[in-house]
Amino acid sequence: MSVFTKIISGEIPSYKIREDDDFIAFLDISPMVEGHVLVVPKKEIDKIFDLDDTLLAKMLVFAKPIARAIEKTMHCKRCGISVVGLEVPHAHMHLVPINSADDLNFTRPKKSLSKEQMEAVHTKLISAL
Repeated sequence: MSVFTKIISGEIPSYKIREDDDFIAFLDISPMVEGHVLVVPKKEIDKIFDLDDTLLAKMLVFAKPIARAIEKTMHCKRCGISVVGLEVPHAHMHLVPINSADDLNFTRPKKSLSKEQMEAVHTKLISAL
């Protein structure tokens, strides 16, 4: 069982941004930048391109209002999207506030935000949805 499946089931708490029958979105607890959100299908499948075509398409549609909320509330030029999938064997996409292509460099050190900072970002994104 992946860490994402544990978040989906409620075993591990998260800063949930959005959820429906097929997907959940929550703040990354080790973000690249403030406002980094993970979008995860509830069905545990390792690789994103192993999702069936319908679910894969629905994933982008599910992410769209979150990306808009990120662009509205975070200091960024746009919301970048990335699929890496090496750390957790459960398909997911990263929605990251970016100002340059280098902001999507996953080899850079991750940030450690306080509970108060995480809660503030959570509140901003929820209010913008």
